[in-house]
Amino acid sequence: MILCSHSGWAQSTDVLRVEYLNIPQNDTGIKTQRYKGLFNLPIKLNEKKDYLIMGMEYNRFDMGYSEDFPFDKKELIRFHVIDMNLGFITKWNENWNLVTILTPRMASNFISGTTTDDFFMNATATFWKEKPDAEKPYRIVLGLTYNSTTGLPVPLPLINYYRRFHPDWAFTLGIPRSDLKYYVSKKHVFEMALFLDGYFINLQNNILLEDGQVASKISLTSLLGTIGYQYNISNRMALFAMVGTSVVQEGKLRNDEQGNVFLLNDESNFYIRTGFKIGIF
Repeated sequence: MILCSHSGWAQSTDVLRVEYLNIPQNDTGIKTQRYKGLFNLPIKLNEKKDYLIMGMEYNRFDMGYSEDFPFDKKELIRFHVIDMNLGFITKWNENWNLVTILTPRMASNFISGTTTDDFFMNATATFWKEKPDAEKPYRIVLGLTYNSTTGLPVPLPLINYYRRFHPDWAFTLGIPRSDLKYYVSKKHVFEMALFLDGYFINLQNNILLEDGQVASKISLTSLLGTIGYQYNISNRMALFAMVGTSVVQEGKLRNDEQGNVFLLNDESNFYIRTGFKIGIF
């Protein structure tokens, strides 16, 4: 599930995104703010419409704690995740495009510069088909994604199916996101969504717990249910906002083998997210 935090161009088709997330304090006494910036530049390579994708995504997490834990929290206040995207899109045949993405990542609290443990590697390969001019427009993305933070040595499936089944309604079924959209007009769109979010981040200085275990990573995995609104400034440019709650949530400290050593947060949280984006559709 951790791979679903950032699955690359195959699920996020934004050229530019600026976003703010607020998860207020819950019964565990933990609150989170996230600031995100994303930029992808598609470069046309030839008349076949092959594209090179170069991009970058930055996430900063600011954490707050009102409860006491049996360890020093001073190095668990701010985290950074930096992705570099390098991708290639080519026409596989008349109906399908092939999309491949390589995403080196740095994820750390960066207390003392960078270390080798701050670096992770993600890769995605998908087939992408769409019929935007059909009577009922649709888009299908089928592929595999590999994420070094999952602890699994094999690629995992990535699925996305979108259909505009009525002039005013559309749905998306997929991993890590499914949603139902209602188009009031070209400018105003409401949606209900269910999706996975989270992070997996290196702690440069290990934390020694009272039971003798050592924590070297921090992770959060959440299944979120939200309602949202989007104002379309143009066909590709929009402002958006959503509110919701976590259906399932687990924040943990982990060891080098990614085993669980301390449960930080398993209580539901209110969830607020807003931002601006420019997409390719």
